[in-house]
Amino acid sequence: MKYKLSMYNFDLPEKLIADTPAKTRDDAKLMVLHKETGEIEHKKVSDLIDYFDDGDVICLNNTKVFPARLYANKEKTGARIEVFLLRELNKKNRIWDVLVDPARKIRIGNKLFFGDNDELIAEVIDNTTSRGRTLRFLYDGTHEEFKETLNTLGQTPLPRYIKREPTSQDNERYQTVFAKNEGAVAAPTAGLHFSKTQMLKMQIKGIEFAETTLHVGLGTFSQIMVEDLSKHKMESEQMEIKLEAADKINNGLNTQRKICAVGTTVMRSLETSVSTKNMIIPYDGWTNIFIFPPHDFKIATSMITNFHLPKSSLMMQVSAFSGYDLLMKAYKEGIKKKYKFHTFGDAMLII
Repeated sequence: MKYKLSMYNFDLPEKLIADTPAKTRDDAKLMVLHKETGEIEHKKVSDLIDYFDDGDVICLNNTKVFPARLYANKEKTGARIEVFLLRELNKKNRIWDVLVDPARKIRIGNKLFFGDNDELIAEVIDNTTSRGRTLRFLYDGTHEEFKETLNTLGQTPLPRYIKREPTSQDNERYQTVFAKNEGAVAAPTAGLHFSKTQMLKMQIKGIEFAETTLHVGLGTFSQIMVEDLSKHKMESEQMEIKLEAADKINNGLNTQRKICAVGTTVMRSLETSVSTKNMIIPYDGWTNIFIFPPHDFKIATSMITNFHLPKSSLMMQVSAFSGYDLLMKAYKEGIKKKYKFHTFGDAMLII
């Protein structure tokens, strides 16, 4: 069977797209899908611990979101420009790839001024895409001082569909409790459901946590423009799996324990760094793997994920793991029972 973009379209009521998080991280709803039987259970995220045992391995993405959305004034005209930081290209010369909006107003050679007192100035040195530009920031201090200034001026990069200014709660909740390696412009949303208390209870039960890193970029959320999914190309994202994490995962595989991928980013990392013997090898580099059905998963035996938007690459990856028919059945059930979708939405466990 050939899977096409149109197969992933469904009617999603706008009121089910969450724009605020649950009161507490593990208070969100949890739908449990049993791949073998097709059974669907309705639980809370706090019930996750009941599905894992001593020695099972839960794989997390410890990327940390940085305040990637800034606002500048264009020289001469003073036009307000949104600048979304994507990737630091050259640390020494402070050169970044960014998205700008409105793009039509920004050309090579333009200068942009950031902050009430022009704390930062940037010069446009290249047009990278229709919306993107490459900026050189002009700053006299150290790199640490430069990054601190960026962080002070920047805002938490909430998804564009959330039509409000970020709050102090967003600054905390749009970050996992295990975030440590800065570099993401979007949160690995499945990981947002884990609380420190829940993780401590799991560790006491003997459940292992293996930390991977994939710096979520806009490629994860880019709109798919082709009906034939085999023609879609993902933008590369930086990732790393260290030896310690690889050893934990491989030990779990060797002892027939459950290996759970928390989120599509973790699943992509695991499928990128798998060896010919179906084991994890340490990896430090980039991945542009796009997972859609059919796909033979080599490492994870279970998966935690959110409820995703129609026609998204995230939904396609999840369907490859759960099975297309079961996922569509689950989404229909989720809409009926008013599960919340997208970034701050509810969770799904596939076992």
